[in-house]
Amino acid sequence: MPAHTALEAPSAVRADPLGRRRRRRRNAAIVAALVMGMLGSAVLGIGIGPIMISPPDVLEVLWARLQSSLPEGVSDTSEAIVWDVRLPRVIMAVGVGAGLAVCGAALQAMVRNLLADPYLLGINSGASSGAAATILFGVTLGVGEHSLSASAFLGALAASLLVFVVARAAGRITSVRLLLAGVAVGYALSALTSFLIFASGSAEGARSVMFWLLGSLALAQWGAPLIALTLVVVGTTTVLALWGRRLDALAIGDETALVLGVSPTRFRTQLLVIVSLCIGFVVAAAGSIGFVGLVVPHLARRLVGAAHAWSIPTAAMLGAIFLIWADLFSRMLLQPRELPIGIVTAMVGAPFLFYLIRRLHSAA
Repeated sequence: MPAHTALEAPSAVRADPLGRRRRRRRNAAIVAALVMGMLGSAVLGIGIGPIMISPPDVLEVLWARLQSSLPEGVSDTSEAIVWDVRLPRVIMAVGVGAGLAVCGAALQAMVRNLLADPYLLGINSGASSGAAATILFGVTLGVGEHSLSASAFLGALAASLLVFVVARAAGRITSVRLLLAGVAVGYALSALTSFLIFASGSAEGARSVMFWLLGSLALAQWGAPLIALTLVVVGTTTVLALWGRRLDALAIGDETALVLGVSPTRFRTQLLVIVSLCIGFVVAAAGSIGFVGLVVPHLARRLVGAAHAWSIPTAAMLGAIFLIWADLFSRMLLQPRELPIGIVTAMVGAPFLFYLIRRLHSAA
């Protein structure tokens, strides 16, 4: 398998039981530390802003609201900022970051390519086309204030269905066909989005679409979309972690997967459905945010190894932490203006991509 395209296979070394237990304890400790790091980052993300709120006050507000009581010693303004403004935004950052990261890890196993990420299947492009139709032409779909999220989600689902049809037309779904179908559909839908911007003739609408294409968590608020996003991301992470051994087999190769009783075509179809749903919810909530699904899975494998039962939850925690801090920088860097979060993730992800390309070139 070529070094520049193959996903690193899980180690097949037969370690003694003591060594396996030691690795499990180590990986469990890493995941637990990342959970604590994510919670600490969330508290800091809630407290830091144009109006600074100390971590003890943040915790007091959260504890009081969970008990349905009023916090003592905290102003009403600080309470409103913590509970109504920043907490939904941090929860969305956790959901979006974790969702993009675990979907990136699954896609890299699905197509056995180190450079795969959620943009690969064209789902982001489909969501962008749906969002552009709503922003530029007022397509409401009868759901009122949730029309932007709904149209983006439907666009993502349409794109994933189109990728499946194209990849399946030539026979069974292989990694190469899935890759090529995703690239083709992505380019076609990106062209459609550009056409919608040009046809609208609205400078303000085009500006809104471009800001949405670069990603933002500014629309985060309590409600059904945030709850749905959280449930979908938690469910996706759980399912992919439980499918860890099957992902390991698929990452090694189709022949190995068949020997181990995993049907590559059927399993890729299942993965495509789950990943498409998750990415659809993520992009509908926050727009197109790049590099999270590319960078974070590599960091997760470096921490806990290539076994997906461990790398999936690790990627989820790392993605959540990464996006909390990326959103914090996007809010604070040019305040009172807000920088699109996709610019911040690209500033971190692009240098990592250059490093990865150099490492793969030296290994070839």
